[in-house]
Amino acid sequence: MMETVKKEISKRLEELSKEFYENVIPPLDIYENEGFLYIIADLPGFSKDSIKVRLLGENYLQIIAERESKIEGTKYISQRPTRIDRKIRLPLRVKSDQQIAAKYDNGVLTIKAPVQSGGVTIKIE
Repeated sequence: MMETVKKEISKRLEELSKEFYENVIPPLDIYENEGFLYIIADLPGFSKDSIKVRLLGENYLQIIAERESKIEGTKYISQRPTRIDRKIRLPLRVKSDQQIAAKYDNGVLTIKAPVQSGGVTIKIE
């Protein structure tokens, strides 16, 4: 009975771990340069066709990716997440009415979005 309980706890911890990592992975680099916001995400093991990027409003970005989780006849000891669904609050507002570019190369997703110019200058009298 004790062995069954251990297996069940281990299974549940692995499920919780996968759920947690779906929301914190991929690691990101975000920076602004010459009027563009760049978001760099590490997504190794995914195909370009399995990745979806959505702009939600002016300052939220969603990255969704899925990949095949099992190889027939293979017993996995540990495995990276097979599904990612991450919403990122962007530090700057982007121009949603202009072209946002995304490129996936060698396991790295690069998103380039034009940034809205900052605020309005108020004349002091």
